[in-house]
Amino acid sequence: MSDLSSALNMLLDPVTLLSGMLGAMIGMVIGVIPGLGPAIAIALALPLTINMELAPSIALLISLYCTSIYGGCVPSILLNVPGTPASAATALDGYEMARKGKAGLALTLATIGSAAGGILSVLVLLMAAPALARFALRFGPLELFLVGAFAVTCVVLLDRRLYLRALISALIGLLLASVGQDPVGGGMRLTFGYFPLAGGLQLVPLLIGLFAISEVILRTARPGRTGTAVTHRLGVEMPERGFWRQGIPLIGKSAAIGTAMGIMPGAGPTAASFVSYAEAKRTTRTGVPMGEGNPKGVIASESANNAVTGGALVPALSLGIPGDAITALILAGLVMKGVVPGPRLYLDQNDIVLLILLALLLANIGIITFGLIGLRLWTSVLRLPEPMVVAGVVVLATIGTFATNNSTMDLTVMVLAGALGACLRLARIPITPLIIAFVLAPMLEVNLRQALVLYGLDWGVFLRRPIAGGLMLMTLAVILWPLARRLAVLAANRR
Repeated sequence: MSDLSSALNMLLDPVTLLSGMLGAMIGMVIGVIPGLGPAIAIALALPLTINMELAPSIALLISLYCTSIYGGCVPSILLNVPGTPASAATALDGYEMARKGKAGLALTLATIGSAAGGILSVLVLLMAAPALARFALRFGPLELFLVGAFAVTCVVLLDRRLYLRALISALIGLLLASVGQDPVGGGMRLTFGYFPLAGGLQLVPLLIGLFAISEVILRTARPGRTGTAVTHRLGVEMPERGFWRQGIPLIGKSAAIGTAMGIMPGAGPTAASFVSYAEAKRTTRTGVPMGEGNPKGVIASESANNAVTGGALVPALSLGIPGDAITALILAGLVMKGVVPGPRLYLDQNDIVLLILLALLLANIGIITFGLIGLRLWTSVLRLPEPMVVAGVVVLATIGTFATNNSTMDLTVMVLAGALGACLRLARIPITPLIIAFVLAPMLEVNLRQALVLYGLDWGVFLRRPIAGGLMLMTLAVILWPLARRLAVLAANRR
């Protein structure tokens, strides 16, 4: 109890609260700018924390982390431009809602979903961090490969009527991810002797191209098409009362997916949001089809990607193993302040652990506060004329893409990805499998090759490693369940 009292005293210090609020506002703005995101926000903030006290620096970094992930939903919904890769799945339904005059509802649900997912992940981190960290430590290369394979399988089989097109999309994503240096052998692949391709294709220009530039191309080709312009002020809009009967369980399930994937090294918020979106689409049977403006798509994506923040801190605090690149930067900030993450952190500095949890809770309260207040600020974006919106999207996309690495190669990738996205959309080939396959490809390849080195083709490993066996059975069940159900129906009809 004394540790909790100490943590509360540190958090309620005026300087700490001010740092948290400033971090929340700045992080939200950084998330809104396409191409930027939590990694850049925290990297820029780390030098500032050198001369700060421990508590204010923790509040600043944690607030930047949470709100910059959330901020990406704003351009995703209003302009179909993912502010961060983690909000790309939000654009699938959020942008369609905005085009139908429901931008306020989409942003309100995104705000509530993000905050709820983040708060639920804090509760998980509070109650189960040590146990979950020990469980995650049991995931070897084979288990991590099977997790990725399960995710890709679920995305490809989202719609059984389009699985061949989805498979083509996923294969394109895997092909694009293989460009550059071999992560194991070090050789060059698909670079055609062009040195700028040696580093591979970056996710940010690819995402912006597939979503934003493809939209610009299609709008330019169809000048009569209307977009996001509305005539009413944008504000807080709540769904019908009956929506929450399914919405609340969906938030809980999506937050669980985000927390679990945050714990697994290498997954991250982008993968979590798409896996959660895929699960929401799989279980949605009524209402507006997913991808055409269904509010459940917004809630599923935003609840999952913000729940990753708590999940990623589980191995970071308990074992000193960062769940993703962003938590690695946060760990660097803690080490700079003399905090050594690991199993003894809970014994020697439990008040610091509680301070981090409280700062995470404060950041999610900031999402609700500043997110809902800021909704009215985006009205002017929706009232802009169509040509101005298109021009603004191009400018934002170009600045965001170039600012990530200061690379003209990224701009080329953005334009080519835009052309590819336009062709895929015209051919009615879904883009989601391409993105999730591209995101998970490095994890799939590296862990598969490591697993082959460790276990070869020994199928007995699935008996010796029950987690791997369970994941394999889950993947096979997803593939074979429709066939089994069809056979059961045929057998019943014969009777």
